[in-house]
Amino acid sequence: MRFQRYMTGAALAALLAGSAMAQTAPQQPAAAGTLNPAAEQAPAAAPQAAPQFQMADGVLATVNDSVITGYDLRQRMLLLIAMTQVQPTQENLPAIQQEALNALIDERLQIQELANYEDLRVSDEEVNQEISAMAQEAGTTAEAYLAFLQQGGIRPATLREQIRTQIGWQQLVGGRFQSRARVSKGAVDAAMRQMSEAASKKQYLIGEIYIDANRVGGQQAAMNGANQLVQQMVQGAPFQAVAQQFSSAPSAPRGGDAGWVVEGTVHPTLQAAMDQLGVGQLSRPIPVEGGVYIVYMRDKREGAATSLVSLKQIMVELPEGATEAQVQAASQRLESIQPQLTCDNILTRATSEQGLLGADLGESDVQNLAPQFQQVARSAEIGTVSSPVRTPLGLHLLAVCGRRAGGIQAPDARAVENNLFRQNLATLGRRYMRDLRDDALIEYKAGQ
Repeated sequence: MRFQRYMTGAALAALLAGSAMAQTAPQQPAAAGTLNPAAEQAPAAAPQAAPQFQMADGVLATVNDSVITGYDLRQRMLLLIAMTQVQPTQENLPAIQQEALNALIDERLQIQELANYEDLRVSDEEVNQEISAMAQEAGTTAEAYLAFLQQGGIRPATLREQIRTQIGWQQLVGGRFQSRARVSKGAVDAAMRQMSEAASKKQYLIGEIYIDANRVGGQQAAMNGANQLVQQMVQGAPFQAVAQQFSSAPSAPRGGDAGWVVEGTVHPTLQAAMDQLGVGQLSRPIPVEGGVYIVYMRDKREGAATSLVSLKQIMVELPEGATEAQVQAASQRLESIQPQLTCDNILTRATSEQGLLGADLGESDVQNLAPQFQQVARSAEIGTVSSPVRTPLGLHLLAVCGRRAGGIQAPDARAVENNLFRQNLATLGRRYMRDLRDDALIEYKAGQ
């Protein structure tokens, strides 16, 4: 919950300070969207009076045997507005209401599921610690933090209930799926390999908001909601806080942080938008099948100019004019030992048999290698040993012992593993939530 806590604290810090730094758009933004500067650096305007929501106080929906009332929904809408700094308007109020109702339904289902685990109880002290940490990050005390919410018509119990459920749910998902979310060494190696190979392509550091059409009532509703969110962010609502509350993308808990995205790995429509966005710019809504994206371009970088590879070799010397029979004999000898060779033993094996030469070629730019070596250096999997390769000097077996992009820091294996674990856990948590929804009896009362 750490990242979400920080963004919530940052959002409320701006409101508590009552500051109003400019966050404006050009008069005629380009089609891809040259809309606003870095949202996280621009706090919103001072808070306005609590909006008045016209809705019945009675039961609006039931989730199994739990009811959601008009009062519950108003409270959640007020909290959503406080956290995101999205100012309610006639146009965006339906989207805020729908998002708040969806959140309440999910929360009711989570509470009901948590009740099945008697040993999973979140104490008042844990909730108090979380509120104190949120307040500290907002630059105030817990008392002032809660008082601010009360001034906006939000009961402290509303925030406490949400925090208690979030902590419990994260503990449940983490405990239940931790073993299934673990990442194998092969998966880490594959991810690092992909990152190294992708380093030669253009890359984009983006924030994303994805409005799921199925969740908000159709593609047109998603488009309308996305337009409203873009307007609100141009006027000052922080991108990360809006992403946390409104986005259906896996990156939502991280404030929409999608990390570095490699050219050609996203939907062509998104790729076209990213190519046109400058650093610090926010896109217009980008419709795709099933929903709408909003992209914030945090940074861009060109692909690495060089690809570095670490090689070791074992070889049989053969003159350029060697006969076909000599080449065939050397090839058969190398092929017979190739399955036994690794990066760790290839040099030892070379010194243990007469007629074999071994060498650690170190780390080299692929473009500077002998032409016969370049294909192996570019395409062979790390840790593998090639088939015999002929050069004017002889016949070689090449062990590819490492590969990275020059000019870009090589990915850290532990960081890659942790990121993959978080992704796996988030995916399993979303499936868990989807299954609970599918099995639940959710009824909306007339007029909702």
